[in-house]
Amino acid sequence: MHLSEVIKKPLLTEKTYALKANNEFVFVVAKKANKAQIKKAFETIFAVEVESVRTINVNAKAKRMGKFEGKTSSYKKAFIKLKEGQKLDILNDL
Repeated sequence: MHLSEVIKKPLLTEKTYALKANNEFVFVVAKKANKAQIKKAFETIFAVEVESVRTINVNAKAKRMGKFEGKTSSYKKAFIKLKEGQKLDILNDL
């Protein structure tokens, strides 16, 4: 898997903004990516040092709209904690 395919987008919610104070960021990543690939991609793309990576697989939820039934998309999210003194400027503008 190529490094540009690993990280898809930042996950921006109230809870993820609270984690930002602890130098921790949340991103949606490829489902087949492992922690080592996520760490390498993040360090290469954003030029920062990563302390730890935690991942969670989020399962699809059943949704209904009238008589139509379906599911939301499942995805994988990664909690990325940066080392002391490192900062990520890309999320300051969002």
